[in-house]
Amino acid sequence: MAATGNEKQGAKAYYVSTPIYYVNDAPHLGHAYTTVAGDVLTRWHRQRGEKVWYLTGTDEHGQKIMRTAEANGVSPQQWADKLVTEAWEPLWEHLEIANDDFIRTTQKRHTDRVQEFVQDLYDKGEIYKGGYEGPYCVGCEEYKLPGELLDGEGEYAGQKICAIHKKPVEILSEENYFFKLSAYGDKLLAHYEANPGFIQPESARNEVLNFVRQGLQDLSISRSTFDWGIPIPWDDKHVIYVWVDALLNYATAVGYNENQEKFEATFPADVHLVGKDILRFHAVIWPAMLMAQGLPLPGRIAANGWLMVGGEKMSKSNLTGIKPQDLTSHFGVDAYRWYFLRAIAFGQDGSFSWEDFAARYTSELANDYGNLASRVAAMVGKYFDGALPAATADGGAEKALHDGLAKAVTEADRKIGEELDFQGGILAVFDFVKQVNGYITEQEPWKVAKDDSPEGKARLATILYTAAESLRGLAVLLNPVMPDTSQKLWDSLGAEASLGSLADQKVQEAGDWGRLPAGTTVTKGAVLFPRLEEKPTA
Repeated sequence: MAATGNEKQGAKAYYVSTPIYYVNDAPHLGHAYTTVAGDVLTRWHRQRGEKVWYLTGTDEHGQKIMRTAEANGVSPQQWADKLVTEAWEPLWEHLEIANDDFIRTTQKRHTDRVQEFVQDLYDKGEIYKGGYEGPYCVGCEEYKLPGELLDGEGEYAGQKICAIHKKPVEILSEENYFFKLSAYGDKLLAHYEANPGFIQPESARNEVLNFVRQGLQDLSISRSTFDWGIPIPWDDKHVIYVWVDALLNYATAVGYNENQEKFEATFPADVHLVGKDILRFHAVIWPAMLMAQGLPLPGRIAANGWLMVGGEKMSKSNLTGIKPQDLTSHFGVDAYRWYFLRAIAFGQDGSFSWEDFAARYTSELANDYGNLASRVAAMVGKYFDGALPAATADGGAEKALHDGLAKAVTEADRKIGEELDFQGGILAVFDFVKQVNGYITEQEPWKVAKDDSPEGKARLATILYTAAESLRGLAVLLNPVMPDTSQKLWDSLGAEASLGSLADQKVQEAGDWGRLPAGTTVTKGAVLFPRLEEKPTA
């Protein structure tokens, strides 16, 4: 893991979490999409100079994991260990995910604290024993209401199927322990009203509001028909419902009941990133549990849409899973990180296609951005022997770029850092890339270079300094999205020696014009985004 080692002292950290992912199979593009979004968000806040805590991990209990392990002839723990060490952790490292922690729900630091949390609720009278019978989807690990089911077709004709997994539900009847969720409907609605940004996007908020207004049922928080889970501390014939277990990771990972100083400096999360299919768990059950325990609620629950391939949600069960490595091997890791956040508005469903990725890579990354960096470095080398000249002849064209960079910084910082509008923030930065390209086209430095007069030399120096300084700002703005290529550009500009580490550059200061000093050695490094070779489209 590319952990950052942020110390948890002083002011509260900006705390972001992903869902913890089921280890019933290897990760696909959908999992990586949410995790990269969280990484860009937290890198952005680090680049602001803030303390940050970024959490991800794996959900390893429940009937689904148990059945998958049995089908593969191993114990659930062996299956989870294998998937985490061979698939999940290596992928996050490959994608340069700078998470501060990786929690597994089978770790003792988690299981002990979950038992304590549930025992405390039981002691407070928030949990009681009862019976329940109803349709249950193993894939969702959730009892379903009749209105949430579809009529099966084909091989499932005559059966009720889960709307998400498209497989028949099972009718379960068991004695369970229940959490008094129904008592929290009005409190939840009051919180949603007082905090309109608590659930995002607006469509997700409306869905949750409608669900809660219909009335909440008490939540079954234990299972007695299988044993792969955390035992109920006062009744070991039951294991804790996997969703109660899983949601508590956001507290146990940051020191709940174990490290009070760390807990107070981190909890609650500022942003929970979730897929829209698990929104209700995070926006209804989780805050109700926190209310019952007297703990603060997260800042917001941000639901991303589904990635679609061929019109279907990407998942292993629907056979549309694509490995991220299938794409990074062709386009590179940085382009991969950039593409999904640029091509899809966060919070909405989005379609992926190899052809769209290739077209955007060639047009925006290779031609617009990468070619700009190469051209500027080459001209500084050709006309000034690699020493960045001073700008002494600024005019209206240069002022337009000064203003353009400042605007890009302001818009990107607001959109990415505050609104989670990754697409809007990236587009604001690439609007500036286009502006710089337009500036060079209009100023024609290759023609100005033919003018040997002092005025001609001053003009050429000003054009190239302006272009290089623009690239300095772009390297800072794009570092959270594309850290590898941003570092290469930073090195090409010679900025490390004069300005220090790229990671130490404050994003909010990226628009302060003139930070890159004249005399800096500019070198033409490797092409940032090489042309794509013809390759089968997977």
